[in-house]
Amino acid sequence: MNTLPDPTYDPAFYDGVLPKRFFAWVIDATLIVLTMLVLSLITAGIAFLLWIPVHALVAFLYRWITIRNRSATFGMRVMAIELRGPTGAPLSPGEAALHTIAFLVGATIVLVQLLSIAMMIGRPLNRGLADEITGAVMINRPG
Repeated sequence: MNTLPDPTYDPAFYDGVLPKRFFAWVIDATLIVLTMLVLSLITAGIAFLLWIPVHALVAFLYRWITIRNRSATFGMRVMAIELRGPTGAPLSPGEAALHTIAFLVGATIVLVQLLSIAMMIGRPLNRGLADEITGAVMINRPG
């Protein structure tokens, strides 16, 4: 049984989610870059020299842990939105890992990223590619 809010009968769950997603992404990207800068200072520049693999690891752990624990990254929490799985429940650890991997892979390939953004625009559930892969949907936080 699908318990996701229906955009026709419960539009408040989806109102304004798309711009909130963008601002949540800006907040999250800023936190990840700041973490990378701190790691670079702590490791005397080693994290800077290994920016790509360390950044990928930091971004994965940040997104996976925060989504796994509260179904939202810090940026999503600030913007009062969260991810829900296909049944309407918060994402399981496995779903959070799959969503994070799909998001990060999509973010590294410009055409895939553009496709994902295009998928979000003008669709009732505003689902991007990572959302479609996992069956997740971004909604305004209930309550």
